[in-house]
Amino acid sequence: MLRRLRETGPGLLVPLAWSVVAAAHVGAVSSHALFVAHVVMAVLLATFAVTGWTEMSAGVLRAWRTIIAVGLAATVLGVVGFVAGPDPLLAVSLYAWMGLPALGLLSTGRAIGGPAPAYLGGGTVAALGIVVYAAAPSFAVLGIALVGLGQTAGILDAVVRH
Repeated sequence: MLRRLRETGPGLLVPLAWSVVAAAHVGAVSSHALFVAHVVMAVLLATFAVTGWTEMSAGVLRAWRTIIAVGLAATVLGVVGFVAGPDPLLAVSLYAWMGLPALGLLSTGRAIGGPAPAYLGGGTVAALGIVVYAAAPSFAVLGIALVGLGQTAGILDAVVRH
């Protein structure tokens, strides 16, 4: 059962996480709720890393293992940012979770045989979302939506393939 949750859970968690981030940007979710989401994500990532570490030791899964490990560190920095208050730590966490999966999707799309529109397209859309978010603060929610859309396309394709 744990294996099945590891394989399919991210298909729900990725769009849910970006929906919460977007809601926080428009004031619909409190900073405390975002803090709780960071703590929950850190626990889920740690559990995912520990239970799937050996299975993710080769090929594209090894790259994703690295993304999960670095992402866990970034998530913990976000938790520290909420507790201690330094906004740069929150920015590191946010940009890490925008950028790491975008890179992973693009890398996966190039590595697998055959067409990979969900990975290459998803990575490109997510990368575009980072640019929109960083360059145009008045369009931050659009940037977040693009990141979420791109990452969701990639993770749903991965869930279907497994």
